[in-house]
Amino acid sequence: MIDTASLVDQHCHGVLRTELGLGTFEAQLGRMEGPPAAGTTLFDTQTGFAVRRWCPPLLGLEPHCAPARYLARRRELGVLESGRRLLRGSGITTYLVDTGLPGDLTGPDEMAAAGDAEAREIVRLEPLAAQVADTSGSVGSFLANLAESVHGAAGHAVAFTTGAGLADGAALSPEPPGPGEVRGAASRWLAVRRVGEAPTDPVLLRQLLWTAVASGRPLQLHAGLGAPGVPADPGPLTGFVRATAGLGTDLVLLHGYPHHRYAAHLAAAHPHVYADSGAALVRTGARAATVLAEILELAPFGKILFSSGARSLPELHVVAAQLFRESLNRVLGTWVTDGAWSLADARRVARMVASENALRVYGLS
Repeated sequence: MIDTASLVDQHCHGVLRTELGLGTFEAQLGRMEGPPAAGTTLFDTQTGFAVRRWCPPLLGLEPHCAPARYLARRRELGVLESGRRLLRGSGITTYLVDTGLPGDLTGPDEMAAAGDAEAREIVRLEPLAAQVADTSGSVGSFLANLAESVHGAAGHAVAFTTGAGLADGAALSPEPPGPGEVRGAASRWLAVRRVGEAPTDPVLLRQLLWTAVASGRPLQLHAGLGAPGVPADPGPLTGFVRATAGLGTDLVLLHGYPHHRYAAHLAAAHPHVYADSGAALVRTGARAATVLAEILELAPFGKILFSSGARSLPELHVVAAQLFRESLNRVLGTWVTDGAWSLADARRVARMVASENALRVYGLS
């Protein structure tokens, strides 16, 4: 057995504080356009089956019990107690929490208390820009305050992240926008935005990304599928990756599936790039070991990090952690059995991917 007792979740979100019915619970299991096929539910997915395998025992039920029975038990325990049991049962020892998504989600301190773990904050750039815009009276003050706010956030955040993904290729342009371009985009946006609204203009997103790069904090980029139905081409990542080389900021490519091999390739080719192995495993469930093996084929072992990518449901933290451990044991164990690896090397690499790489990248050790 390969030890992953220390497990750093290098990108996740908080969990919902509210009780959930069957429909609202299912809606959090995965992103889909429209309802599931007639006569089925969203439990009929790899993620749903993984939840039914790993989570019921943590609430005192048998594995693979019916969804209705599981949710009844969840309501019986209450959202706080069920969340506490699930998060502690995940075995995650450190949560790096992206606090920028809307909804009644727990923050880092609540995640730490519920999970009996450490927790630190990841700052999402778009909501930060929205907060600055809400309190800035002019274009000039907005741009000055935005730069100051990113710099200030770098003092307490372990990393920055952004909602811009591969579908936002213009935001990943390999050069920062010029001052006039930024000022024009900011003027147009501030003239029409509503209070609390975050920027979507590619020029402003580019400005945010390059301001974060200048901070020196790691920058997490979404490198997999975006919103349902939106094409995601990994090509734009290459120019941005090359342009940021040597600037002192690490890039962490999140949730690469189904482009995980490309993300792993970029991690192999560029010293400042790291590949995430997390949410891909949640999506693929029983096939998770295959995906993890493909990442391990291409990326140096010191460039791979674990995350859950979980949001809203503590069950997703559990599934990510358990699938990661099981897949890592299956892949590395096979290589040890075949004589390709020694057991000592397998254990060393497992520690690197589970926690040590994240501790180093985010300055946590």
